[in-house]
Amino acid sequence: QVQLVESGGGLVQPGGSLSLSCEASGINFRLYGVHWYRQAPGKQRELVASVRVGGSTNYADFVKGRFTVSRDNAKNTAYLRMNNLQLDDTAVYFCNQAAGWGQGTQVTVSS
Repeated sequence: QVQLVESGGGLVQPGGSLSLSCEASGINFRLYGVHWYRQAPGKQRELVASVRVGGSTNYADFVKGRFTVSRDNAKNTAYLRMNNLQLDDTAVYFCNQAAGWGQGTQVTVSS
């Protein structure tokens, strides 16, 4: 059973930064890619960024150049560094690995 726990969300002003963490258990973490999704109220869940087994990354166009996804296999943890946050980045951010989902962490961007 995959267990994923996100943390690091909060309230930030436009242009600010937050770092999210996703700690995994019940899985051989290093054998699976990690995917970050987000979902705003009334909106569909969308893929934000992924880090693959070998460490290579992919980003949605709307976050490319602002967000950085990474992983630390020794800590069974993936990260999402979010810079230059904008109002439309407000959402619940989830991590996904091997079809398992975390509970999400709220990111609110507001002036």
